[in-house]
Amino acid sequence: MEDWLKSLGTSRPVVDLFDLAIVFSVAIVVYFMVRVSLLRGLRHLVRSSVSQWDDEFVRAGVFRRLSCVAPAFVVFYGVTLFPEMPAALTDGVRRVAVATMVMVGALSISSVMSAAEAIYERNPEYRKRPIKGYVQVVSIIVYLFAGLLILAALMNRSPWIFVSGIGAMTAVLLLIFQDTILSFVASVQIASNDMIRVGDWIEMPELNADGDVVEVALHTVKVQNWDKTITTIPTHRLISGSFKNWRGMSMSGGRRIKRAVYLDLQSVRFLEDEEIERFGDWTLLSDYIAGKRGELAEANGSLGLDEAVPADLRRLTNLGTFRAWIWAVLRAHPKIHQTGQTLLVRQLAAGPQGVPIEVYCFSNDTDWVAYENIQGDLFDRILSMVPEFGLRVFQEPAGSDLLGLSRGSETKGGD
Repeated sequence: MEDWLKSLGTSRPVVDLFDLAIVFSVAIVVYFMVRVSLLRGLRHLVRSSVSQWDDEFVRAGVFRRLSCVAPAFVVFYGVTLFPEMPAALTDGVRRVAVATMVMVGALSISSVMSAAEAIYERNPEYRKRPIKGYVQVVSIIVYLFAGLLILAALMNRSPWIFVSGIGAMTAVLLLIFQDTILSFVASVQIASNDMIRVGDWIEMPELNADGDVVEVALHTVKVQNWDKTITTIPTHRLISGSFKNWRGMSMSGGRRIKRAVYLDLQSVRFLEDEEIERFGDWTLLSDYIAGKRGELAEANGSLGLDEAVPADLRRLTNLGTFRAWIWAVLRAHPKIHQTGQTLLVRQLAAGPQGVPIEVYCFSNDTDWVAYENIQGDLFDRILSMVPEFGLRVFQEPAGSDLLGLSRGSETKGGD
């Protein structure tokens, strides 16, 4: 073909281009042959194998990227079959082929790392401790060295020349990769201290993050908030700042209920005898009333106090009996932790909004919906029983209350 072109008086550059076209045509044919025959065979073997890890290599495109090495080899060795081709052109094409092979190798290594990450996350236990950040660091290092080798191949220089120059560029590299270095250090600390796992519920108010962790990468941590929005948190902010992780609550099997009922101070009083008799017939209060009766009789009798002076005697109050009833309700509730968790009903300091009676306990169901139902049902019952003890719930006056007072005063004035 060269002789025929020369006989037609074709110039040498045109002949060289024709030679290169032949080489590239063969490379393209080899590429499709590898893609069609070799890759199909490998995929068939992978699908027929019992193990699952090799499937991840196919999904990550490892073999597909490696198939690009074949045409680069064809070009690298093919141009040497034309000795009349100018040395500069041959050398340039070979250097481009080497750079292509290095780039394909770097991409293949990156795909292998992605496949390794997918294999790692197949284990449910390991899935909570992602290694995506480390995979990204290795990929960055691979791409960095690949870039040096490609640059060395294209410039026909030793890669050590560029490596030796890195020392002088350290300050520049630190400035460029500042976020990457900070994120890598933060990722190591997060992984070593087991601070965050995928699936954890975290709160970080300063970044408006409140939801489940869906991804832990090198530079960012993605949090899906309860309104289904996504908050992206820089990894190093989790170390430099503070956040709340609710994993401990989920692992403990109990979720805290801490809520107070505010009672009107003017409704607190001593119990009458008929009220004590009535409460003594209640199943939840019978033991408390019987015990308190004996305790108060013994205490008052030992002091020799005059029963005709009520101020000198210890007596039952509606507020104390109400606290005892709430305690008994919590003890009998099937959804409240009875052992291993704090359970108490306490009276807090009285203030402008009345006297608070705080319930402090833990539900044995940590699911959000179930927890809210347990808490809601419990306080529905408590608030409904307040009048039974002669107490009143404190509530600041609303506009309708003030309007009723004003109308009442106008009616009295008119009369």
